[in-house]
Order: sequence, then C-alpha cells, then structure tokens
Amino acid sequence: MSTHTVREVKKTTDVSLEEFLGIMFSFNSSLKLIHWDIQGKGSYAAHIALDQGHHDTRKILDRLVETTMATKGDMNIIVPETRRPKDYIAYIEGFYMVVDAKRELFPDQFTQSIIDEYQESIKQMLYRLKRLQ
Repeated sequence: MSTHTVREVKKTTDVSLEEFLGIMFSFNSSLKLIHWDIQGKGSYAAHIALDQGHHDTRKILDRLVETTMATKGDMNIIVPETRRPKDYIAYIEGFYMVVDAKRELFPDQFTQSIIDEYQESIKQMLYRLKRLQ
C-alpha cells in the first residue's frame, strides 16, 4: 500500500479508503502542529480556532472510522507524514476540497452525513481563522 501526503491527493489520485482515513488523521494532526506553532498578530484567536477545529475534526473522524469499521470490518490504516505548512489557511481550504473529491469512498448515507459534519467543522474553523482575529 502506498502512502500519500495531503498535498499529493487530488481528485484524480487513486487512494484506498484505508489510505484516505490515514490522510485525514494526518490532516488532523497537522492542525495541532499548526496550533502549537502559531504566533504574531491575531495569534491567540488563531490558536483557539485551530484547537477547536482539531478537537471537532478529531471527534468526527473517530466516528467515521468506527462506523466504517462496523460496516467493512478491520482495516489497515496507515498514517502518512504529518506536515506543518506555513500557509495554513490555504492548506486547510485545500484539504476541504480533497475531502469533497473523495466523498465517493463513503457510499453509505450515514457515512456521507459524517463527512458533511467533518466538512462543516473545517468551514467553521476557516470562518474563525479568517474573520475572528
């Protein structure tokens, strides 16, 4: 099984369900790394927004993995390298699009609903990062 970083995954990239769950876990971990590294003007608001975003996406991802395992059985999830990009807003926006492009990996209606919640939490985080400084 190959491992892809978040940057490498595009709509046309073939990744398995297991790989994509690992990529989602890596994205969540990157939010925490960015949270710890944030500094400068408006950093407190960004620090709090990233922490809340990490908390929300982590809880939702846990539900997604558990419900997927309940449906599909055991999985071999591998987490790729976690990045800490400097342009974290673009990184988060880009990952929202990656999740949208990979929705077809989750065919069940209830997992689509969980993906909706995951994307909503990303949008809420972006709102806080961009508007509440």
